[in-house]
Amino acid sequence: MFYHILYSLHDVFSPFNVFRYITFRAALSVITALAIVIFTGPKIIQWLRVLKFGQQIRDDGPKTHLTKAGTPTMGGILVIGSIVITVLLWGNLTNKYIWIMLFAIVSFGIVGFFDDYLKISRKNSKGLIARYKFGFQILFSLIIGLILFFNPSDPYNTQLIVPFFKSLLFDLGLFYIPFCILVIVGSSNAVNLTDGVDGLAIGLVGIAAFANGMMVYISGHSGLAQYLQVIHIKDIGELTVFCGAILGASLGFLWFNTYPADVFMGDVGSLGLGGALGTLAAITKQELLLIVVGGIFVIETISVILQVASYKMTKRRIFRMAPLHHHFELKGWAEPKTVIRFWIVGIILALLSLATLKVR
Repeated sequence: MFYHILYSLHDVFSPFNVFRYITFRAALSVITALAIVIFTGPKIIQWLRVLKFGQQIRDDGPKTHLTKAGTPTMGGILVIGSIVITVLLWGNLTNKYIWIMLFAIVSFGIVGFFDDYLKISRKNSKGLIARYKFGFQILFSLIIGLILFFNPSDPYNTQLIVPFFKSLLFDLGLFYIPFCILVIVGSSNAVNLTDGVDGLAIGLVGIAAFANGMMVYISGHSGLAQYLQVIHIKDIGELTVFCGAILGASLGFLWFNTYPADVFMGDVGSLGLGGALGTLAAITKQELLLIVVGGIFVIETISVILQVASYKMTKRRIFRMAPLHHHFELKGWAEPKTVIRFWIVGIILALLSLATLKVR
């Protein structure tokens, strides 16, 4: 909105021409989303307390977590709301990729909202029935996959790019649609599984948003894309503004979510943000690179799969508890130490993903 209003005045007042630059608006997105969360956060947290939207804590986890019972949850409403408002203010609303991303984060956020609400109303950790939860995730991912599959302006719409190789592409054809569903649904649930200790998931989302923002800008810039020999997708650079909004909202929410947390993100936030990251990977054709950028999310998910498989087959557990962050907590790592160390690994993986842009 602000972009369209202010840039339209550049003929009258030339300094307004600065709003045409994606990097400038991306920086404004970071600041705007951060400010929205910081200034509205206390009121939203108090509102959640009044509604008694408190977190239900599993009694089979680390005993230190039992003190968190009743902490306001569903703070993801604040995160997603700030992202949507920011993108509507500073994004180019004629860009179709902006609307695809808005659809992804809002639709997956709605699934998370109902999951959270049912947990709170029933006063237990079981929310939306799995078949409904995954059913809606698959449906929304299918819609996104079909839109991208029939995108006439993207010559690489069904291509799979292999990191570290500049010309190694695989045309998935019709299989692209189920592959897209797998990526988006998997990403959404991976972030959800990681959201188990104060600040962990939202910090990693911010790191991933920064790395993705760099890759999106390069892929959308014809000169940089040619120089680094990455595929150039027309109009995709506008998603740098979206990545900036995610980064700003993540930093703002971390102010309240850092240990000891004043509010939890809830499934409304983790499913929404995870779905957005998966959709971003599908749009940018960096689905395989998402494994590196979101490496911690992947490792956390694999730890759960291995734990369940091992117990079903051998009645033995590989980890003291899954997801993996709980394993280290039960080994004696303090919660803040676990979070910071996982962030460090996440930063290293994000830098490695950016290195693939040059090492080809």
